Parts: sequence; structure tokens; C-alpha cells
Amino acid sequence: MRLLIVEDEKTLANLMRRSLTEEGYMVDLAFNGVEGEMLATEVPYDLIILDIMLPDKDGFEICNNLRLKKINTRILMLTAKNTTVDKVKGLDMGADDYLGKPFDFAELSARIRALLRREVGKSSPIINVGDFSLNTVTREIKRSDVNIDLTNKEFCILEFFMNNPNAVITRRMLEDHCWNLTLDSESNLIEAYIQRLRKKIDQSGEVSLIETVRGAGYRFNIK
Repeated sequence: MRLLIVEDEKTLANLMRRSLTEEGYMVDLAFNGVEGEMLATEVPYDLIILDIMLPDKDGFEICNNLRLKKINTRILMLTAKNTTVDKVKGLDMGADDYLGKPFDFAELSARIRALLRREVGKSSPIINVGDFSLNTVTREIKRSDVNIDLTNKEFCILEFFMNNPNAVITRRMLEDHCWNLTLDSESNLIEAYIQRLRKKIDQSGEVSLIETVRGAGYRFNIK
């Protein structure tokens, strides 16, 4: 699951990113309203944490603009202005929930989980591909009803493959999606994770579901 935090208090934003990254989310940051709206428009996030008091453009305007553009990403509004008037205004603009500062990180995490359980349009937290089932909220993975235990990075890679079955996935695509950075060309980190993932999802005697496409990347071969 990929989240966007739009918050101009950099210390708080980085603390939130660190905490949520440890829970297995991929997190992008924006420190002003213009950048936040641009990212929210261009990237298909699962949830946006949006502060109201922002430089350049406030959270109310961003939320309203996103809804006018038919972007239905879940939005959790975050602000020190914890008044009923602001709550009502934020919800009227299209926000899904509201959390006032200061807050406890456990509550933030709980609010996020609750929002991610809600359907947006016809979307579902469960991805079914072949005999695999992956729940993006509970983070439960099964193959033929057998549970598979994955690390956060392994989960991220498999989720990306399942969202793009039978398509060639490049190393750069995995770097951007699961690491948010470009790894050194000599690094074998991704290869190591792919090997570990193969050992956990492949069944004895079968050809690996994750094919190495020489010179291009990987393909998750699934019927």
C-alpha cells in the first residue's frame, strides 16, 4: 500500500513516514500544497494524509480539487485546528476522516487501517490472481488456501507482481515502488529478494512463477 503525507512540519512528516514504513507501507512526502496536489493527481495512492495549514495551497482546497478531478483516494485530514467547524468543512470538501494534532501514532495507524478497509468505488483490498490471494489491509497472503509468511519488502514485491501479472517488471519499477530510490547498478539487493520470494511462493517441482527476463527484468507468470 502506498501513502502520501502532505505536511509542512518536516520533523513530524519524517516521524510519520518512519513509523508507517516500519508497518510496511510505502510513503511519499510533500512539504507544500502545490507539490502535494501534483503528486496526489499523478500517483495512484491508496491513502493521503493531508494537513490543512500548508504553504501555497491549504488542505481544504487540495481536497476539493482532487474530488472535482474524480480522484477518490481516501483522505485523512490532519491539523492543529481541531474545531467542529473545520471538521465539517473538511468532510464537506470530501475528506474521509479527520485527526487533530497532537495525536498518538497508534491512533493514526488505527485510523489508516480503518480507512483502508473501506471500499473506494468498486475496489477491494483483496487481490486474487491464479491460486494466490493477497489482502492489502490485513497483509494476509495465501496460495491454494495455504498461508505464506512474507517480510514487508517481499510482500511489496509480490503485491506489485500480482497487480501486473504476466507483464515485464523492470528493476527500476521495483526500486521506485518498493524502495523509493534508485539502487546502485552493482547492487544485487533486488535479486536477493526475488530469490527469497521464489523459495516462499513456488511449489516443489514446478518452474518458478517469477521468470527472469534477460536484459529486461522479471515476469510473474500466472494463469
